Amino acid sequence: MRRRILLAILLAVTITACALGIPLGYTALQVVEKLTREDLAVRAQQITATLDDEIANGRPVDLNKVLLAVPTGGRLTVTLPSEGQRTLGTLGPEPVEDVVAEEAPMSRQGTVLLEIDAGPMRTRQAQVAALVALVVVLTVAVGTVVAMVTARRLARPLRHVADRATKLGAGDFRLDKSRYDLYELDMVAEALDASATALAQLVQRERDLVGDVSHQLRSRLTALQLRLEALTMVPDADAAAEASEALNQAERLSDVLDELLAAAREARAVDAEPVDLARELTAIANEWREMLRSEGRTLRMKLTPGLMARVTPARLRETIGVLLDNALRHGGGTVVLSSRAGESVGGETVVIEVTDGGSGVPDELAPHIFDRGVSGGGSTGLGLALARALVESDGGRLELSTARPPTFTVFLPVPKAGNIPGLRWPTERSPR
Repeated sequence: MRRRILLAILLAVTITACALGIPLGYTALQVVEKLTREDLAVRAQQITATLDDEIANGRPVDLNKVLLAVPTGGRLTVTLPSEGQRTLGTLGPEPVEDVVAEEAPMSRQGTVLLEIDAGPMRTRQAQVAALVALVVVLTVAVGTVVAMVTARRLARPLRHVADRATKLGAGDFRLDKSRYDLYELDMVAEALDASATALAQLVQRERDLVGDVSHQLRSRLTALQLRLEALTMVPDADAAAEASEALNQAERLSDVLDELLAAAREARAVDAEPVDLARELTAIANEWREMLRSEGRTLRMKLTPGLMARVTPARLRETIGVLLDNALRHGGGTVVLSSRAGESVGGETVVIEVTDGGSGVPDELAPHIFDRGVSGGGSTGLGLALARALVESDGGRLELSTARPPTFTVFLPVPKAGNIPGLRWPTERSPR
């Protein structure tokens, strides 16, 4: 894109410079020749007036009296028709092949011919042509600089918009307040922000719907199992047997529900892969370090090398980005990003913590910090809710470990030898 913009501007500048420079050069050459000829014509008329006065007063013609009117290196030739077109006199050196000549008529039908070498005029014309060519070259050079600056100014926002669109497609729904002072690109940025907000709300609604449906089904299924268990105790053997069989079917339905929910989680985590946390977190921190530094704050890292987590890289970047953005907007002091092995049995969990030296989360806000639309600083209140949904989609969890100092903890599963990406649909236990 940048190269295309640069070539388009350079082509326009070059065509414009040539379209103006060629006529300008031609006109300049004509002007130089015209000025030379006009000067010769004026001198010839002056000589003619002097000689006519001499002849009218009956004095002999003396060309030395008009010597000052003859240009340096020029040649004067005077001819009178009364003498049979006889040349009355000449003054100056023999003419060269390339001359500029002007002729003026005398009152007695004679002529005065004034000639000069065209070489000096050609030299001036060449100088003027070189000057015009220099102006054209300078115009193209200035146009090149302007084209490079303009191409860079246009290409950088376009790349940024493309990167934002790519991140949006990968699940990074963070809002970006960057604007480019270009109306069309700013409209695209606004549209991307609106799309990111809508997608974040859609993901959260999907997560809420799955949770609500799961809770409702689980509650109704538990109540059904309790009633069936009571029916298995009735004295009627046939009724008890039917109730026992129904209870078995309810238990199978419960297992199917668990497997379907696990399959749904696996479908969302289909892109999850083993990730080197130290490398991934370092890359994320490098993106945020400069923004914190511009606010007079620092970002420290305490990373345990060699830790691996099974997570979707885009979701991890989004989650940690939300936590760092939260620390930037609402926290204070030094921000610390750390990772360590989990405390669960077998070391099957890795822990990522983001903390800062701010005043912390208010007590009334802490229980609802991950609720959608809840914010203590006037923001949309979607960031933390979305971050928790993304972490849970990869089989992890996000918690507010301590309110003061504010510490957000991400628990992620570690890769296992038997992990196979894809869906694990439930296996039929018996014909239906």
